[in-house]
Amino acid sequence: MSDESQRLPVESDRDVVRVRQAVRTVAVAVKLSLVDQTKIVTAASELARNTLVYGGGGEVEVALVHNDRRAGIRIVFADQGPGIVDLGLALTDGYTTGGGLGLGLSGARRLVDEFDIDTEPGKGTTITIVKWCR
Repeated sequence: MSDESQRLPVESDRDVVRVRQAVRTVAVAVKLSLVDQTKIVTAASELARNTLVYGGGGEVEVALVHNDRRAGIRIVFADQGPGIVDLGLALTDGYTTGGGLGLGLSGARRLVDEFDIDTEPGKGTTITIVKWCR
């Protein structure tokens, strides 16, 4: 269940910084621990940069969410880029095509509680991550 959300374009390095700031603001509002704030901001930064560099830009939606037990933050990264040809390889620890923080998709996945990716060659990529309050 989503309480409130904001959509942000990702068309430049400045937009990646804005995504980081928006994620930090919501993470604080949700009352994530400082460690979990750092994890979600780091994952969001990596994925926003991937949206820009590999997806050719796109959009990010940052939302404060609740389930029956707790609050959290959900972030959706969407682009209309080339998609990921070999998703299994892209999710392999240590795999990188260069340019990011070096975390890659597998590193970002380890930093969050939920990670979902929908991609198809030629049709873009959508990644949804969630971090819940402990």
